[in-house]
Amino acid sequence: MKTVLVTGGAGFIGSHLCEYLLDKGYKVLCVDNLITGDPKNIEHLTSNENFTHINHNVSNHIIIDEKLDFVLHFASPASPVDYQKIPIQTLKVGSLGTHNTLGLALAKNAKYMLASTSEVYGDPLVNPQPENYLGNVNPIGVRGCYDEAKRFAEALTMAYHRIHKIDTKIVRIFNTYGPRMRLNDGRVVPNFINQALKNDDITVYGNGSQTRSFCYISDLIDGVYKLMISKINDPVNIGNPDEYKILEVAKLIKKLTRSESKLVFKRLPIDDPKVRRPDITKAKKELKWQPKFKLREGLKKTIKWFVDN
Repeated sequence: MKTVLVTGGAGFIGSHLCEYLLDKGYKVLCVDNLITGDPKNIEHLTSNENFTHINHNVSNHIIIDEKLDFVLHFASPASPVDYQKIPIQTLKVGSLGTHNTLGLALAKNAKYMLASTSEVYGDPLVNPQPENYLGNVNPIGVRGCYDEAKRFAEALTMAYHRIHKIDTKIVRIFNTYGPRMRLNDGRVVPNFINQALKNDDITVYGNGSQTRSFCYISDLIDGVYKLMISKINDPVNIGNPDEYKILEVAKLIKKLTRSESKLVFKRLPIDDPKVRRPDITKAKKELKWQPKFKLREGLKKTIKWFVDN
């Protein structure tokens, strides 16, 4: 049985990844200090003898006694609400946390994966964004703590790959949604669903013409796993290339929830990207991966989860 360490394993994406790996027959060590993770996300996994939760901040030195086959670094605040509230911790987990997890992978002779983000592209000047696009990032803006932490993490990961010959993977995750997102997450989908279910005003920033692409969680996890077991070392975009205007998404969620909410418009946040869409040519060709869920189908499942929980 192979052992995988997942940092941030009690988070939205991390908990789904832990669950998926257990189902695949792996032993899973989940390392999460619960700064943005939720114990409820992994509650159903704790009875599994092959699952262990370790409450630890990976920005500090990590000691693991047992053999590891994979180290997957998914720990980081990922919502603008979170990382603008705790920017220093965000920078630390992207720098010190990445350094510590890479050092652990080196010591254990384990394969390594960094969960990076589409935010490395900043407010992109090309659309869709391919992996060779270098980005348009404001390093000193309010989003810089997250964007630059991830850009540094990618640079450090590739340095360990080149110097120490670690088998590293970098997944650039585009907007992902689904069950276990926090209602107060601050991102588009949970925000709109929460407001719609309460019949509160649905807040659209700017005029709603900015675009995003939305990948359902199970599609993302499938892509992450295929990259994990691949021989690819360069970054790979994983996301859904279907592009929607934010106003379209607000109207669709209002319709699916049968909400009486009104749409209200607020000032666009600083450095908010105008477009965001992955070029997934590389994932299609080299991983034989592409998303299956259409937005309407994924939103129905997500809304049901929010209603039931």
